[in-house]
Amino acid sequence: MDVTTTRSLAGQHSLPLSIGLHLVPGLLIVGAYLLIGSPLAAALGFPAHMGWVIAMCAGLAPVQLGLLAYLGWKRNGRLTFKGVVGYTGRPLRPGKLTALVAPLVVVVFVASVVIAPLDAVVYRTFFTWIPFEVTNGAGGFLQGHDRSTVVLSLSLSLVLTGIVLPAIEELYFRGFLLPRMAHLGRAAPVLNAVLFSLYHFWTPWMLLSRIGFFLPAVWATWRTKDLRISVWVHCLSNTITQALVLASVVLGVAA
Repeated sequence: MDVTTTRSLAGQHSLPLSIGLHLVPGLLIVGAYLLIGSPLAAALGFPAHMGWVIAMCAGLAPVQLGLLAYLGWKRNGRLTFKGVVGYTGRPLRPGKLTALVAPLVVVVFVASVVIAPLDAVVYRTFFTWIPFEVTNGAGGFLQGHDRSTVVLSLSLSLVLTGIVLPAIEELYFRGFLLPRMAHLGRAAPVLNAVLFSLYHFWTPWMLLSRIGFFLPAVWATWRTKDLRISVWVHCLSNTITQALVLASVVLGVAA
């Protein structure tokens, strides 16, 4: 990258640049799935879901984390996110942080119950043609796979998609992109949540539910300027979901 491009990325983003930075990583993840994740998961005998975990490790982590590291290096001359990742300067007190995070996690699960039936309708109506394999609940993981393989893949997924990858996404989408949309005012958190939902090209039928899941946490992060809110909500929600699926397999509920 030249100096002009680096300054453009580090400063306020125009709307087209912001849209591109939100959506291009999703296209890279889809490409990584088709070229790497799906073939590798099949070769290893893992469920289809593991193909997406591999794809995100290959197409999400290096791109999003790599860009932040590069901009931090250019700005500070060392490997740091200072001046690149925002919303870290005025942290809330632990009690207030907990008081915000806990209900927001509940909102995620309530929204998932309320909106999930709509997701199913949208999928059956518009997206059955999508060739990506979708694992349908805990029972879907077991189809065609022995329990030990499923437990291993879900355990890896718990760590990666429950904690590591969501944390990277939050650094990128809420720590890096959202502060650079400040000129949009109250539209910034809304657009950020919508574009983040669109970025999941592999499950477009979940667009509305993802907006419902994430908009409250994004809004709270934008209002408080505390990145930890969206990090905790995202990681806790993913971890709890993954742990429940893993527990149902281990305990034989999904058999």
